[in-house]
Amino acid sequence: MNDTFTTRDFMKLAEEISNNNLIPYEDLPKYDLFLSQVIDYLNDKFTDEKYTNNIVQNYIKSDVISKPEDGKKRGYTKIHLAQLVLLSYMRPILTTEEIKKVIRLAFNDINDRSDDIISWQDAYKIFAEIQTESFSDFLTAPLFNQEKLEHRVKSLNLDEKDEERIRIFLMVMTLISQASVIKKLVQKIVNDYNTEE
Repeated sequence: MNDTFTTRDFMKLAEEISNNNLIPYEDLPKYDLFLSQVIDYLNDKFTDEKYTNNIVQNYIKSDVISKPEDGKKRGYTKIHLAQLVLLSYMRPILTTEEIKKVIRLAFNDINDRSDDIISWQDAYKIFAEIQTESFSDFLTAPLFNQEKLEHRVKSLNLDEKDEERIRIFLMVMTLISQASVIKKLVQKIVNDYNTEE
């Protein structure tokens, strides 16, 4: 990075992240896996996440993801990977109970494929499209205005040496503020929509 971090640098980072987007459904492993292989796969693809056998087994016990195929050591299918990848995006935003409510909207009983309203493949592909669109929208309509940001920095009458740190602080606080609003909206929608009949 440069000595000075600007909104242009920020947009470049966002573009790099958008280029490392979700793994296409077709590229998920085609063969059933052992739990240890699932853990290795997820930890390799999601470097910020640390999956363990216990985490995955707790999600199975809590009916957040479906149980492995009965009686098979290699009981983890492409559907399990799709569930866990989508879960990786929900975990930082929603509680386990909220995740279960979201999943029930499209899949009813997590362990019964016959009552699914849509397929896991469709859910995964649509999420990938939405994520790509979100990054694209983000890159074309940035979350903060460079002029406003500079005005705020200047209004603080800082020493020149401190302006850069405060500029970055304000960029981060803007993103946190927007993420917080989005998180609260998601939680409100999930909690207000009653899936129990």
